[in-house]
Amino acid sequence: MNKVFFLIIISLMLWNIKPVGACTIFSCARAGEVLVAANEDDSTPFTRIWYNPATKDRYGSVCFGAPDMQVASAMNEYGLFFDFAADNYDLNKLKLDHPFDGFLMWEVLGKCKNVKEALNIIRKYDYNSPSQVLIADKEGNSVLVNPKGIIEKAGDFQVNSNCNILNGAIACRRPEIAEQALSGSKENSIDFLKGVLDQTHQEEEKLSTLYSTICDLKRGVIYVYLFHNYRTPYKIDLKAELKKGYRIENLEDHFKPGYAYEQFSKNHSLYLKESIINEMTKNGVGITTDQYLAQCKASKAENPKLDAALLEVALQLIKYCWNKESNGGMWDYWFNLPSGYRVQQLNDERLESAKKLLTYLSENDQKDAQLRSFIFEMLAYVNLLQGDHSVAKAIYEKAIANPEQAYQVTLIRAKEMINRMPK
Repeated sequence: MNKVFFLIIISLMLWNIKPVGACTIFSCARAGEVLVAANEDDSTPFTRIWYNPATKDRYGSVCFGAPDMQVASAMNEYGLFFDFAADNYDLNKLKLDHPFDGFLMWEVLGKCKNVKEALNIIRKYDYNSPSQVLIADKEGNSVLVNPKGIIEKAGDFQVNSNCNILNGAIACRRPEIAEQALSGSKENSIDFLKGVLDQTHQEEEKLSTLYSTICDLKRGVIYVYLFHNYRTPYKIDLKAELKKGYRIENLEDHFKPGYAYEQFSKNHSLYLKESIINEMTKNGVGITTDQYLAQCKASKAENPKLDAALLEVALQLIKYCWNKESNGGMWDYWFNLPSGYRVQQLNDERLESAKKLLTYLSENDQKDAQLRSFIFEMLAYVNLLQGDHSVAKAIYEKAIANPEQAYQVTLIRAKEMINRMPK
């Protein structure tokens, strides 16, 4: 198997919903202020921010997440906040009889104004994420929710980190440091919490604090810091930003270039893909797509690194289309959620570019049979979104013609979509 596709293969194997790698999150309500702070630690830079104005069915919100457009943390217009920490609960060992058929916290974000309302929804379902989420509101309430239960705040602060509190297994000193700092002071301000974030941030070769946030839940303001640089914040006034309409932004675009972050990003396997996406933003999706396809077809030499990047670009375009269609929601189909199997049609020109890229890649001499099968699956899905059901069905069938040569997730999704398509 060609090594340039290794990251793609691994991401396909880990297709369940998962939070970012290792974070430190805490709420603090005292001295007349209600604040929540978080260090978001992971190995993948290129963080996205997306703004989702209110609709007749959902409250307005802002979300933060990786390029896969999975929400890592969010705040809505009423000051309800949530943020995940990886706890690695084994869901196979838990009895989950009634899980939500989509992303439960996305439902909470769009429908709830406070923690009480959030818990009214959460208690209807089995929490089916291997993570622990901190939920807080502008009234000063906060709770931790994980697959084994709900932990209400005791005192004026609460800490969430990648440790299983119910089982007592603490992964590292970060939550302890945060607890000591918060319990040892009566202060509650942006500067104070910024200091706690600085004390608990991570700097490792492959895992680092990518960005940090301090949310003023009463005022609807968020202070964002890039790559553990706590000197220069990007300030978000949520009410004002939502008036500008729906959009997706690169977090790094709001900061001056810094050497440490640039080096961390350039050494990442998604750097070429991100560079192409940025070209599309600047020059146009269709034009950029055609230029790269012409370059590939004109070259006689194989370029597996570029092919891998183009596959990631195609996937990113689909994720963007779905995010816009769902008013900021994640691509449920990608995460194999029941809500992702609805047969529907989207009218978005970016799908045509995704189809061109996937068609080119499907016609290549791809030695990895499983990857080839996956490319066919994605091509089928794009045709389905464009309303061409007969072509989509034929390509889905081609994707799983040899089940032993397909990823398990491709088999599951393709079979489900074939069954749901009109006969």
